Amino acid sequence: MWFLSIGLSCFGAVLGQIFYFRPQTLTVSQLFLQVLEEVIPGPSEHSRIRTADTRFWRFMNPGQFNLKEHVAITIMASTASSSALAISIFAAQDLYYNVHPNAAVGIFTLIGSQLIGYGLAGIMRSFLVYPTFAVYPQLIPAVQLFDALHRGQAAVMQKKRLKFFWIIFVVIFVWEWFPEYIAPTLTGISIFCLANQKSPWFTRIFGGAAGNEGLGVFSLSLDWAYIGSGGGSIGALFTPLSTQLSLYAGCLVCIIAFCACYAMNTWHAQNFPFLTQLLFYQNGTEYDQLAILNPDFTLNEAKLAEQGLPWYAASQLLFKVSRTMYIGAAITHFFLWHYPTVFRIIRDYRTKQCDDPHYRRMKIYKEMSNWWYLVILVVTAAMSLATTYAAKSGLPWWGFFIALVFAWMFVPIIGTLNATVGYAPSIENMVHMLGGALIPGKPVANMYFTMYGFNPVTQALNLLRDLKLGQYTKLPPRVTFTVQTIGTIVGGLLNFVIAKVVLTSQREVLRDVQGTNVWSGQQVQSYNSAAISWGALGKPLYAPGTPYAFVPYMLLVGLLCPVPFWLLHQKYPKFGFNFVFTPVLVAELGFLSVGINSAVFTRFGLTIFSQYYLRRYRATWFRKYNFLLSAALDGGTSVMIFVYTFAVGGGSGKVVPFPTWALNPKGNPDYCKRLSK
Repeated sequence: MWFLSIGLSCFGAVLGQIFYFRPQTLTVSQLFLQVLEEVIPGPSEHSRIRTADTRFWRFMNPGQFNLKEHVAITIMASTASSSALAISIFAAQDLYYNVHPNAAVGIFTLIGSQLIGYGLAGIMRSFLVYPTFAVYPQLIPAVQLFDALHRGQAAVMQKKRLKFFWIIFVVIFVWEWFPEYIAPTLTGISIFCLANQKSPWFTRIFGGAAGNEGLGVFSLSLDWAYIGSGGGSIGALFTPLSTQLSLYAGCLVCIIAFCACYAMNTWHAQNFPFLTQLLFYQNGTEYDQLAILNPDFTLNEAKLAEQGLPWYAASQLLFKVSRTMYIGAAITHFFLWHYPTVFRIIRDYRTKQCDDPHYRRMKIYKEMSNWWYLVILVVTAAMSLATTYAAKSGLPWWGFFIALVFAWMFVPIIGTLNATVGYAPSIENMVHMLGGALIPGKPVANMYFTMYGFNPVTQALNLLRDLKLGQYTKLPPRVTFTVQTIGTIVGGLLNFVIAKVVLTSQREVLRDVQGTNVWSGQQVQSYNSAAISWGALGKPLYAPGTPYAFVPYMLLVGLLCPVPFWLLHQKYPKFGFNFVFTPVLVAELGFLSVGINSAVFTRFGLTIFSQYYLRRYRATWFRKYNFLLSAALDGGTSVMIFVYTFAVGGGSGKVVPFPTWALNPKGNPDYCKRLSK
């Protein structure tokens, strides 16, 4: 367990950090990591291995590879495989402030900021892990896959399923070399752009095979890197249909709103790129953020008067509006639909035993004491506060603690949504806003405030999810906590190293609006722009009378969004209004504001095929093969991208471009008119 956990944690951390700098946000698939561990030959297979190799394989796997080992390895590896939020700060400081954090400060910042959320999660596990209502639907594929891999390996059906997995894995590994490298046009085939290659509007609506190009309407994508879940909690092959339909309803509104705002030149939209995360002067040139800051990176009012206030692209502004509304919608949704259940659990916590059958069977194991979680919280808070001052972030101690309190308040709200519908949109924009109000004029301080107000929520949700996975698979809670903590530390160390390599070798590409089909700085650009707009310019940019004054008030609008559907459900309980998840719908009103969007319609079609047709009319096949298919596709794609990145994609410092031909044209891969240089 330890050997494979550490090894796969290193692999996952490197791959996850590479994915952070991709044109579309990807994470390493947990389903893939689950199956990768199965390639190590077990004791029964030693006899079939050449004698010279037998000792090696017996050392690697001396005993029966059991379910609990497998779950522990998967938790540690998947924990390490996500890029830490602190990387966004370090990358923004490197690219836009020419500041290079000290390695020791950077590493301890990573570890502290990643672990601090676990202390918050421990207190909530009685309400968001143990009860039956906390289903975590995103875990069901993983649990079923564990069951498949450990139930009767010699059975004929089991052999057929594993053979199916490895065939799909190899096929997608080979295939992905075409859309990713040899024939990028396959990332997004747009009939409309092929018919009219000179229309900017065709690019904006039907393009999408290049980063920040277009909305990808009716594009056909053959690239699983963008069709699949990318390792995230939303996947066409496993996320409940009702959750995905709410997401795509928001996506439809997003398409209409983006096009309408640009056509009507709302907020001077036509002066800026259609999709971009950068800030601009009103005339459309990129905003010089250092020109309004003092040497200590605080706002200089006189310089701001000279430069004027920055502008967003309309698409980026609508994204911020949607994520502001989402916070209000999540709060109301929680109180309307889930508060009675959560309140009853809290009320009965001391007097009644949880009646969940999985929890009752877990009682044979020693539980983690709340004191352990409290110690983790205190130690990591002290470490984080120290590194905040050591990094000269400008964040005062009281701001640090307010950020932690804010995060603690939102863990039960976002956690309940995640536990019930398998979706937890980001509260990052809201934390940026709060930080700008409390600590105005300090963009770097705003980055750190956001990290400690938002990242603990994300990390708490990760631990709660994995504790539930442990409950489903009967992994002792102390083991779950241990492997999660070690995975976090290993991942943080490698995140820092790989980020340094990529920032050095791809600096100019990461600063570019469109980037390439391999590298993009869209996540760094977005985080930095938010820190400038809220941290340095929160008061002047959103003050009454300014074009963006309405944005903070969208929080109040969001509070009202779930109410009509709740009232309709009370009157018509059989109509299905309870399946409309307004926080999901509202959060994705800006779904297409970034990255490569050519796969959206393909993904939607696959969702209907899998979650409706196969689940309903081919239930046996769906149960046996659907989740294995998702794991194989994600896994083969992840390995291909890893190999490709270091072989020819520039991960080793040298890019080896494929020769230009019909399916690898100059300009945009889908032949749409290129709108940016």
